[in-house]
Formats: sequence, structure tokens, C-alpha cells
Amino acid sequence: MSNEELREARELRHEQQFVSVLYERLDTLREQAEAAVEVSAGQVSTVRQARVERDISVAEHSGRLATLNAVESGLCFGRIVSADGVSHHIGRLGMRRDDQERTPLLIDWRAPVARPFYLATGYTPMGLRRRRHITTRGREVTALHDEIMDLADTTRTGFEDPDGDAVLLSALNSARTGRMSDIVQTIQAEQDRIIRAPYCGVLVVEGGPGTGKTAVALHRAAYLLYAHREQLARRAVLIVGPNPAFLGYIGEVLPSLGETGVLLATVGELFPGVRATGTDTPRAAEIKGRAEMARVLAEELADRQTLPDPVLEIAHEDHGTLVLDRATAEEARRRARDTGLPHNLARPAFAFRIIDALTEQLADRIGADPLGGPNLLDPTDIAQLGKEIAGSPEVQAAIDALWPSLTAQELVAGFLEDPARLDPEDAAAVRRPAPRTGADARIDWTPADVPLLDEAAELLGEDDSAARAAAARERQERIEYAQGVLELSYGSRTQEFEDREDEDSEVLAAHDIIDAERFADRHEETDTRSAAERAAADRTWAFGHIVVDEAQELSAMAWRLLMRRSPSRSMTLVGDPAQTGDAAGCDTWEEILRPYAGERWELTKLGVNYRTPAEIMAVAAEVRRLAEPGFEPPRSVRSTGAHPVVRAVPRPELAHAAAELTSEQVKEQAAEGREGRLAVIAPQGLLPALAAELPDASWGRTPDLTRRVVLLDARQAKGLEFDTVVVVDPEGILDGSPRGINDLYVALTRATQRLGIVRDRDVPPRPASLAP
Repeated sequence: MSNEELREARELRHEQQFVSVLYERLDTLREQAEAAVEVSAGQVSTVRQARVERDISVAEHSGRLATLNAVESGLCFGRIVSADGVSHHIGRLGMRRDDQERTPLLIDWRAPVARPFYLATGYTPMGLRRRRHITTRGREVTALHDEIMDLADTTRTGFEDPDGDAVLLSALNSARTGRMSDIVQTIQAEQDRIIRAPYCGVLVVEGGPGTGKTAVALHRAAYLLYAHREQLARRAVLIVGPNPAFLGYIGEVLPSLGETGVLLATVGELFPGVRATGTDTPRAAEIKGRAEMARVLAEELADRQTLPDPVLEIAHEDHGTLVLDRATAEEARRRARDTGLPHNLARPAFAFRIIDALTEQLADRIGADPLGGPNLLDPTDIAQLGKEIAGSPEVQAAIDALWPSLTAQELVAGFLEDPARLDPEDAAAVRRPAPRTGADARIDWTPADVPLLDEAAELLGEDDSAARAAAARERQERIEYAQGVLELSYGSRTQEFEDREDEDSEVLAAHDIIDAERFADRHEETDTRSAAERAAADRTWAFGHIVVDEAQELSAMAWRLLMRRSPSRSMTLVGDPAQTGDAAGCDTWEEILRPYAGERWELTKLGVNYRTPAEIMAVAAEVRRLAEPGFEPPRSVRSTGAHPVVRAVPRPELAHAAAELTSEQVKEQAAEGREGRLAVIAPQGLLPALAAELPDASWGRTPDLTRRVVLLDARQAKGLEFDTVVVVDPEGILDGSPRGINDLYVALTRATQRLGIVRDRDVPPRPASLAP
């Protein structure tokens, strides 16, 4: 064996031994966490060790265990050596030795000392002598790549990488699995600067297809949770994605980085108690997303605050009919509105004035002096009459008719049943029949309905007085129960003292050290859910930070919803206006942010395409130039030599031809030994025919992206990537919506290796590059 081969074997063996030590430490930490969970769960609840403490301990140790399990794959991926010979290994989480000094064993990739691993270059080595990339499969080291930062260093290991791109290109060319992987090993300098940008304020990250926007946003969330752990762990981080399939696609990234307490949701999932599974037409979704819908709903609610026309007669069981006139009701409505409170919270002010007016009316009727003197009823009598009026079912029904207590669902459903405030064409587009009644009553809410529901909830407010009263009653019952327990304890100790009256005992009983109220509070049920779990169930939750992917797709009403959940305006928005497909989406970032942040936001751009080969990007760019002649796409870092394959067939044969091309591409992947994924992207109307031709493919609202072949429309494909993509009927995608050019641009830029196109031969190609 040559000297060079010996050096290589020695270096590889050294890293393998170190990685083995890391995993031994990981296993030890995991065993400790498992034992802590078991011990905490088995603790007996006592006065001093309450069940509350036990439950919180279980939750904390379980979270730690989940983190340790999540970083199992690729625990260590790098090593840096400084100019003075000090080395640090870089990994997915920090780890210390189990010694007295607790010296660092592995540096968390987010720590400041790890930053040169991502930013150092030969021109700016940042104090490094060399940088090593460590590739592993499970617990085995499979490859090393060294980059020399200090050219004066003559030491060689045999693993030197001349251009430093081997690890990046290997990651880009690897087969996709249907789940997004992290880029923690290959973060580029422009991405690192965004990931570590300051926490406060609104940061907009714009970039074309394949520039790593999503990966950067997720790694930024992980970094912020590391750098601001105490604050964000308490308030939680929200990740908003465009659709459920996308959330499933990115769902493993943050856990792989050791972060498991983040809430992932679509806008349609941000109203607790509602699952938006319905579907709107593009026109209906666009109308519902307009900013003016906030005014329309406010006016719709105002119309529910009605007046008698001209009077409302209210039957009274003992004293005939009471009359509520329009002027009295109008005064009560004015007083309620003047409180400035939401509708349901202002309702008591309206009700009190109505009850007072009816009480005065009844008192005048009962207590009138025949001789014209003062009312014969004293204040006590009048107060009793007021109680009778307030408790009258007929009076309550009258108040409900004039100022009803409403839920957001009731207000929005009523508006959609009769959207009279919209012009006739818009009203016809959004009108929805009244929901069924009875046991099977159900409304198929759509994602565009959820911002309307949230707006309605803000207008209505939530009267929680009944819930607070119930909570107070429950607490009083606990106190009374605790008092009984303490009294039993006191009686038992008293008898013991009487039996031992000749002894000077100073033994304390429970009642000597704790009163009933504190005893009850110790045993109160405590919410031990994580911050993310509690946030998912609370519409009014204020998140510590919000990340929005495909942010350009959100409507004005959706932004109102999100801004309520971010009063601090700490947000990271990623997207690309050139890919906007939703008719309610934005064209510029100013359009979104000016109403909420003014000028207090920052725009940064990513300009390098790591996903799409140059041959495919050239075709996609021609599509974008149909709308923007001067458009320049992000620069692709690689070229595969595989030009897009275009086939033109009669329209009735589109599905069959697409299936044939798909089969060919799958066979080519298999011949190359690739276990990659293939997507067939087509207009929504073609998907059933394609599913019939490709019975093994996954499709639907939430397709399984881990299957070998998946069927999607262009909107579903947003943010996703596949080894091979077959686009069917591109002209149909172009004509399918007002933003069809953007939709086709998205469809054409999902592939990492190959692109196939199947088109209608009787339709002129747009652009010419789509011709066979």
C-alpha cells in the first residue's frame, strides 16, 4: 500500500472512530432521556410533588427524546481546522463529553463557531486552515472531501477536493425520495446570510425556481429557535405552506435538524374547529380574497343589529303585552356600538338598555298612582321587576331577534347564502346554498372561507363569561373537596393527639402547612401540551415568528389573518411573484406589506438555481417571456446534457401518450440505478384520464409523494421537486387560468434531471420551444 493510500485509510479510520464515539454518546443521552420519561411518569403525586410537576417533566423529557431520535441520520457532517491547529466537528446538534469539564464533542451547525464552515473561502479563510465534508450512511463514514483554505499548508490527506463542489453536486444529483431533505451540509454563503439574519422585522426572500427558498426558510426557523430558544419555545414558530401535500413534503426537515416543536399549517387550517376541504372556483376564491371583503362582512354584521318596524310586542305572563318601540331600540343599539366592543361583547350593553326600558314600562303600568302622585313601587320592587324581565324567555327572544349572539360560522354561512352586498356577477360566483340541518348538518368550508371566518371572529368577539363562570364553579368545588380532605386529616390527628396526650408531640398535619385553596391549586389540571399544540387550538395565539412559503399566493384577506397572529411583525416570507398562480395572489411585495409594515421590511434575492438543469431552464424561461419579454431566469449551476423530450399527439391520445412516456422514463431511471420519483403534471381535468392510464400512480387532494409516480396539477406542484417530470397539455395549462403562464412556468421547473412534454399537435406551440 502506498504512503498516500495509508494516509487516506488513516484519515478515514480516524473519522469513523470519532463518529462511532458520537453515536455512543447519542445512545447514552437517549437512554437517559428514556429513563427520565419513565421515572417522571411513575412519580406519585403528593402535596410536595404535585401531578402538575410530573406531567411537565414527562413533556420536557419526551421532547428531548424526540429531538435525539430525529437527528439520528447524518449526526456529524463536517470538520474545520483553524490556523492554530484547533479542530471542531460540526453536526446537527451540539453534544458535550460526559466528563467533569463538559468539553464540546460536537458543535451545533447554528453556533457562531460553526459559521466559517459555510462562509470561508480561499480569499477569506476566516481563520481556517482546511474544511472537511464528512459523508455518512447511517453510522458509517462513506466519504471525505477536504478543502484547503490556507495554500501554505502542505499537509495532504488524499481527500482533497480541487473545486470544493463535489459534495454539493452529489446532493443535487441524488435521487429524490418524495420528502425534502435538509441542506445543512451544503448551505451556500448567500443562503447562510439569510438564515442568520436578525430575528426581528419582516424579511422577504425572493428567488426563482430551485434557488433553495424553502430550504433557507426552514433552516432559518431552526436557527432562530436555537438563537432565541427561550422566547420562541414559549410563543412557537408557525410555518405556512400552500397545500397539504407541500407540508407533507417538508415535514421531516425541521425534525432532522433537531426541532420538533413547530406548527406546520396551510391557511385553510388556521381556524380551530374548521377543516377546509371544500373547493372554490378560481373566480370565487379571488372574490373572497379581496381586501374589500373585510368591509362587506362588517356591513353584513351591522345588518344583523336590527330595529323594530315600527314596534315589537312582547308578551308578559302576568301583565299583558309590553311594547318595544324603534326609538328605544335605536338608542340601545347606539349605546352598544359606542362601547367599541365586538358584536358579541357589546350585546350585554344592548340587552341591559332594553331590559331597563321594559322594566320602566312595566313599573309605570303596575305602580302608577291613580291620583297622579309618584310611582307607588319602591326601588326594591322595581329591581325585582327587572329580574323578572331579564329572566323572561319572551324578552330574551326579542333581544336575540334584534341583536343575536352569533358565531363566525353562522355569520359567514349567512353571507354566502345571500351575498347581496356584492354585485350580481360576484354574488352568483360565491353564493352557496344554506347548509343542511339536523344530525348531518355540515358545511364544506373552502380554504378561501377561512380568512372570512377569521375576520368574522374578530368582528364578533368571544363572550367567555359563561366559560369563566364554569371555571370558577369548578375551582370552588375543588377547594371545598380539598377542605374536606384537610378536615378529615385534622380529625384523625386530633384523635391521635388525644390518645397520646401525655406526650409532647410536635408532628405537623397537612392542614398545618397548607390551606384548602393552595391544596386545590396544586391538584388543578395543567395544560402540558407543547406551545405549538396550544397555538393550533387557539385562534388568538400570537406566534414568536412566522414563516410563509409561496407567500405570493396569499390573498389580501389571508394576510389579514396572518398579521393578527404576528403582532410583533417577526416574519420570514419566501416566494417568487413570477410563479404566482392564484388569481387572488400578489404581484409585488409592496402590495402585501405596505398596509402592515410600511417601509419596515427588507427584500433579499437568491439568484442561483440548484435544482433545474440549464437545458430545462432554457425552455421554462421562454414560457415566462410570453408575459415578460426581458425575463432572465436564475442561473443554473449544472448542465446534464439531457434536453427536454417533446411529443405531439392528437388530443384524445394525450393521456395514453403521457403514460407511455412516463413508463419509458421510469425504465431509464431504473437502468441508471436511480430510485427517483416522477411527477406527471397536467390540467386538473386531465388527471382522471391519466389515473386510468397509470393505475399505480398516487393522486388526489393529498397524494403520496413517496410513490414512484404521482399525478398533480400545476398548483399542487408548487414547491416540490422530482427527478423526472412529464408535463401534459402545456397549452391547456396556459389557458386554464388568468395566470396560466406562471402555472406552466412552475410545472416546467420541478425536474432535477429530465423533462418530458406531451402536447396537442393541433394547437400551435406557445412558445416555439415547446414544438417537437
